[in-house]
Amino acid sequence: MLDSFSLQGKTAFVTGAGRGIGAAIATGWARAGAAVACFDLDADTASAQAETLRGLGAEAIGIGGDVTDADSVAAAVERTVDELGGLDIALNNAGIAHQAPAEELAPADWRRMIDVNLTGVFLCAQAEARVMLERGGGSIVNLASMSGSIVNRGLTQAHYNSAKAGVMHLTKSLAVEWARRGIRVNSISPGYTLTPMTQRPEVAGARAEWEDQTPMGRMVDMDELVGPAIFLASQASSACTGLDLIADCGFVCW
Repeated sequence: MLDSFSLQGKTAFVTGAGRGIGAAIATGWARAGAAVACFDLDADTASAQAETLRGLGAEAIGIGGDVTDADSVAAAVERTVDELGGLDIALNNAGIAHQAPAEELAPADWRRMIDVNLTGVFLCAQAEARVMLERGGGSIVNLASMSGSIVNRGLTQAHYNSAKAGVMHLTKSLAVEWARRGIRVNSISPGYTLTPMTQRPEVAGARAEWEDQTPMGRMVDMDELVGPAIFLASQASSACTGLDLIADCGFVCW
């Protein structure tokens, strides 16, 4: 039964793979047996992450590019197929975060948030699916957020919340559209997560509040998102599509 969680022989494409959650899941997928293409806006960061994965014994490449540019994404997917031999699983993780009161939010900031966090996910899923459909199927995992289901106390981020809610519904829409053509599409919604950004000294006060507001009394560790990502990418979740898997230490229960 545990063999169903293996990614041995699979080829993966991971966006935002250079740091944070993307790097953690790229590493987890590599450890589970996948060859991984690390895609990031910063080409040097992508290359460094690929080198780290090769040090673990995995086949990996680093690719620089922009998820909001359809041609850039298509070229990266094509390079993945050419250099790694195919495309079976994908994580669409690249995203940005920003706060501003809604009445003061600049239209350019709204558009940028939607472009990266929602349109970027669509463009990546579209390019990935074009390859997967030709190859008979695959599994796509999109990174949403618990902020697509709830409104975070004290955070003025209507544009971020809206984009993540859009990712959740986009995931369901693509899942239904491609269900009978061999592609499964699911999403992961992390809660407050310990990343380099949330561990900065200047947000220590906010971090303490988030932990107090969470039933388990702590934030999510990035490595705790690896298991859900392996599950959704692997045959262990073969009956799951259109699922949003919330990993938030119980935050949305209150």
